[in-house]
Amino acid sequence: QVQLVQSGGGVVQSGGSLTLSCTASGSGSIFSRYAMGWYRQAPGKQRELVAALNSGGSIAYADSVKGRFTISRDNAKYTVYLQMSDLKPEDTDVYYCNAEYYALPSPLWGQGTQVTVST
Repeated sequence: QVQLVQSGGGVVQSGGSLTLSCTASGSGSIFSRYAMGWYRQAPGKQRELVAALNSGGSIAYADSVKGRFTISRDNAKYTVYLQMSDLKPEDTDVYYCNAEYYALPSPLWGQGTQVTVST
């Protein structure tokens, strides 16, 4: 059974940087076919897409993070990353990684990790 295990996150000052990681445990080489994404969610709000990277290498970012966040993947390590720079207090949220693939019974989600940006 495939599980997404997240690491990284924490507390950082405004203008600082953090990198989140998400490893697909149990996926094997099929990981390279997964469409991967990072989402974030504030209490009482809907989960929103931050960045997406499909198996072909196409990338999309939310307007609010363009130029500051970078999504990447290492298929050999079954891992997707979200490098976040120039962080702002409004980036404070719980961040989730997501994997989608037609053969999966449903989209996979990581356990979530808190990112807090202080002023």
